[in-house]
Amino acid sequence: MRIPYEYAVIQACPRVERGELINVGVVLYCQRLDFLSARTDLREERLLALDPHADVPAIRAALASWDATCTGSGAAGGISQGERFRWLVAPRSTILRAGPVHMGLAADPSDELDRLVGLLVKI
Repeated sequence: MRIPYEYAVIQACPRVERGELINVGVVLYCQRLDFLSARTDLREERLLALDPHADVPAIRAALASWDATCTGSGAAGGISQGERFRWLVAPRSTILRAGPVHMGLAADPSDELDRLVGLLVKI
């Protein structure tokens, strides 16, 4: 049985004023299965092509915070998975942001997240 889920691509925009970005991960939420997870794959060479002075360690640390928010660590511990997902995908003007939210159907959200990362980030 396939179950509905929502996802957004995590994008890095090292120079916000230029608006250039690369896909660095995916965050996926499946309410029915209480599943919220982010998977990332920062391709340093792509990032540095946009901004040779990008602070790669800081961006990696910021990406780790997406995973921490998904698991409910720290300040995110007091809010539901749905609220955490909505907070992560809310529009913002920072180095890391989420693209538009999309919907899909899958039997296993974890496998689907792996598939989406392979399709949208690792290519």
